[in-house]
Amino acid sequence: MGKQDGLNRQITEGDVDDSATPFLHLDMDAFFATVEELDDPSLVGKPVIVGGSAGRGVVSAANYVARTFGVNSAMPMSVALRRCPTAIVRRPRFDRYSEVSARVFHLLHEFTPKVQPLSIDEAFCDVSGARALLGRPLDIARAIRERVRSELGLAASIGVASSMFVAKVAGSRAKPDGLLVVPASETQAFLAPLPVTALWGVGAVTATRLANFGLTSISDVQLAEQDALASIVGERLGTHLRNLSLGIDPRTIEDRSSERSIGRSNTFGTDLDDVTEMHREVLRMATDVSARARRRNFLAHTVTVTVRLDDWSTVTRSHTFTDPTHATKVVATEAVRLFDRVELHGHPVRLIGVRLENLVGEGDLGLLWEDEDDGHDIDDIVDAVSERFGFGTVQAASLVRPNRSAPANKANRPKGVD
Repeated sequence: MGKQDGLNRQITEGDVDDSATPFLHLDMDAFFATVEELDDPSLVGKPVIVGGSAGRGVVSAANYVARTFGVNSAMPMSVALRRCPTAIVRRPRFDRYSEVSARVFHLLHEFTPKVQPLSIDEAFCDVSGARALLGRPLDIARAIRERVRSELGLAASIGVASSMFVAKVAGSRAKPDGLLVVPASETQAFLAPLPVTALWGVGAVTATRLANFGLTSISDVQLAEQDALASIVGERLGTHLRNLSLGIDPRTIEDRSSERSIGRSNTFGTDLDDVTEMHREVLRMATDVSARARRRNFLAHTVTVTVRLDDWSTVTRSHTFTDPTHATKVVATEAVRLFDRVELHGHPVRLIGVRLENLVGEGDLGLLWEDEDDGHDIDDIVDAVSERFGFGTVQAASLVRPNRSAPANKANRPKGVD
């Protein structure tokens, strides 16, 4: 739902029945690209792409001018530039995006304490307790959009609905820079014409499976027999999809993030000077913290790697994901990348730590696996074996240390790998 070009935009104009719609979903429009425009007004009105420009670089974000050329996030940069040769490419500045994101979330907390971040540029709000002071959900949504524009100089789209799921779908339909209220009585009619991929939990593989049985729209799912859905996708997912198609979503916004981080560190008895061994330790810790996050039903917005050298100098590197995760493959890949950004200057390493931060409750977000390439299927198997036989029973081959009788490989790493 994140690649809209605005052609199918729906917005609410005038008054509407919002009496049973306490949930708001806010999505900052083309967030990375619009922050670049905010900091450099000369970019306004021009196609702007944020992402890596060399080798296998991909598009992190594209403004709506670039999207009219068919440019979308996650697209290879080489393809994007063929479609839009005049695009202005800017490298991501995640520290800056995180700074602006924090201001957005601070503003939301001025309207309601029940704010649940979904990613760096998205959040759910429950305004049921704010009505007496601030008015109707429609009025609150309008006030939020106005303040985001006047105080931050950015545009936000907001969906208002009777459940978190429908609010998110409505927010997506309102992009760019729109507001859409779905009255509770019109929920099923609103969802019916949308494709099945609009349902949480339906990725490409599941969509193909459903299409093979003639289920391509949410209306098809609404009309399907529960037993038929179960035979196609399994009982649990079938029940979940049927409920969502009917607008049934019991999730609420709770503060489940009293635990602010999950981390692991190790001070080595003998300082490490073998880069291969250092990578192995980073992978081991990333695997551990990811598994612990899954066991506790948390997802992390941020992964942080800490490295202490033999001279006791300490370096920390962090990355904030666009979408929160607890997938081992995603966390481990980013942790190794962060470690490789640390300049060792020839020093052995005394300590390495990997920490997941800015945690959110998985159940509160209602997130299901949607990225079918993030290794979650392997995580599911490893978690099941670990629960029965103990953590570490199954592990990646890269974590198995080589025969100690073999000579050590002391690599000379280039400094300042970026």
